[in-house]
Amino acid sequence: MALKKSCKQLVEEANTKIQTLSFDEARTKLGQANVQFVDIRDVRELEREGTIPGAMHAPRGMLEFWIDPESPYFKPVFTENKQFILFCQSGWRSALATAALQDMGLSGVCHIEGGYGNWKKSDGPTQAKEKKHNDKA
Repeated sequence: MALKKSCKQLVEEANTKIQTLSFDEARTKLGQANVQFVDIRDVRELEREGTIPGAMHAPRGMLEFWIDPESPYFKPVFTENKQFILFCQSGWRSALATAALQDMGLSGVCHIEGGYGNWKKSDGPTQAKEKKHNDKA
């Protein structure tokens, strides 16, 4: 099957129209009252790898529904006057998510270059995520 665009092309296109923060830029915003870090990874990734302290979990598959006030899944946190800093593991999913939320009209949304993997590699603070998921069959 020939695709019109690859996932890499979609990410590259998203990156041309969104704001991307370096690790250092994102690190300086950690703990600021007007900033909300948003971890869009799967819950199993959070449980395995940890997360950025204070980050809220908003699974990638639900993100658009959570920001839409007309959705039954709407989360009021997304109407607060904050900068929303999204991250995934490597920055690909968060680039696509940032572009989608920006297209929907959410202002002040950006993402972290290199994602959580870069955050950890750069010795950014992390915290464990309590396991609520049972991996046993």
